[in-house]
Amino acid sequence: NLVLCSKGIPQTLAAFGLESFLDEAGCKLVFYLHRVARGVSLSTTCLLSGFQAIKLCPSISRWMDLHIRSPKCIVLCCFLCWVLHLVVNIHIAKYATGPINSRNKTMDKIYQYCSSPIPGRLVFLVTAVIFLFTDGLCLALMVWSSGSMVLVLHRHKQRVQHIRSSRLSPRTSHETRATHTILILVSMFVSFHALASVLSYWIIQLQNPSHWLRGISVLVASGFPT
Repeated sequence: NLVLCSKGIPQTLAAFGLESFLDEAGCKLVFYLHRVARGVSLSTTCLLSGFQAIKLCPSISRWMDLHIRSPKCIVLCCFLCWVLHLVVNIHIAKYATGPINSRNKTMDKIYQYCSSPIPGRLVFLVTAVIFLFTDGLCLALMVWSSGSMVLVLHRHKQRVQHIRSSRLSPRTSHETRATHTILILVSMFVSFHALASVLSYWIIQLQNPSHWLRGISVLVASGFPT
């Protein structure tokens, strides 16, 4: 919800022709909240998927103590995710400079309703490496946990296949439905976030990105939260 509100509402207002409806403090807050919400959403989704895989996979029985304490671990990890992204994204508030500066547009990146100075090469590279690493780590964790759950469900379905075949039930098995749900979730998760990351870094490199590119980026970034 925070991702959709912090990015979708200002972008919608800008699409209807409203410009400079936020002051400098408003721009800093909107940009900062969006980055924090995006990071927390990405991290917590991966964490919850990982805990689900731990509870489901019998091969991790040696982590039974973690299985028992997983609810407490989930709360703690979600809290740490908020703290981490609140700290990591603090630089966003520094670089968002408020409404469009019409006096010197060559020095600003234009976002219809806000602007920011063009970052230096070193700042851009460091920021890109940090976010690429965190995004890549989350996507890899999501793929691993989802793949583990799908593998466990497939093996369980094979073990009980002879029992269900004797019943001659035409209904789709619970394992198959769960597998389809997991595959749809991870496919949407990886596709939306990977494409949104590529578009985001592309826009950062452009001095004055076009309206259609910004619109597509917002639409893709809002896809998985929606």
